[in-house]
Amino acid sequence: MRGFLKRSCFGVFVLMGLSLHAAEIQDVKIPASKMGRSVSATVILPDSYKSSSTERFPVLYLLHGAGDSNQKWNKETNIAELADQYKMIVICPNAGRTSWYFDSPIDPKFQYETFVAKDCVKYMDKHYRTKADRQHRALCGNSMGGHGALYLAIRHLDTFATAVSLSGGVDIRPFAGKWKIARRLGSKKKYPEVWEKNTVINLAKNLKKGQLAISMDVGDHDFFLKVNRALDKQLTKDGIKHNYEEHPGAHGWDYWRLAIKRQMPLIDKQFKK
Repeated sequence: MRGFLKRSCFGVFVLMGLSLHAAEIQDVKIPASKMGRSVSATVILPDSYKSSSTERFPVLYLLHGAGDSNQKWNKETNIAELADQYKMIVICPNAGRTSWYFDSPIDPKFQYETFVAKDCVKYMDKHYRTKADRQHRALCGNSMGGHGALYLAIRHLDTFATAVSLSGGVDIRPFAGKWKIARRLGSKKKYPEVWEKNTVINLAKNLKKGQLAISMDVGDHDFFLKVNRALDKQLTKDGIKHNYEEHPGAHGWDYWRLAIKRQMPLIDKQFKK
């Protein structure tokens, strides 16, 4: 499904300057099996989670961008209100400032594919009342996290059913000198095959029809616009159903605050299938 090119947002109810949302925000530490340490994550429990002792909930794995942390989504957006509205648990894992969600072949301290796609999932299903199946797990992220959402979902189709990229770096190859990607994969000149097999646009060529619900949302003045358009074109050519949207805006939180609101109905729809 091709997206519409327009802006959209939901209202946020405010009373005397205070948000009405009642979601519970928890800071947790999750053991990272391949890194030998625990890593921070922010868990958002909707109000409906507290009002029932038996109901189970879908989980949105919400990934941050380069230079940010697990706390950024809750600080910059109304994700807690959206968790309440759509009755889902949200987890924001800390993936390091420039991990790019890889299990780095050259740096054992950066093994964030395993951390997010396996360790966090195991932790959430053990400690919370989750709907512990792939249909009720979604990945979403902005910028580096947009890359991460598609990268992890494609590589772990048995774990996730939905992937949403907001201004995602869906092809890392044109940006070999930026954001310390080379520190995670090695030099693109020296290890071109590693870059080829770890860029989303190439991984997407292996997708089959109906394997993954995909949505992409990018601004018309974003530096990742060209690579997003290229992936949209490739998916369309390959017959992979997906949602693609361009809206006015650049690469920043002014855009992502609206983008997450636009994409939550799609995520919720997938959870309810």
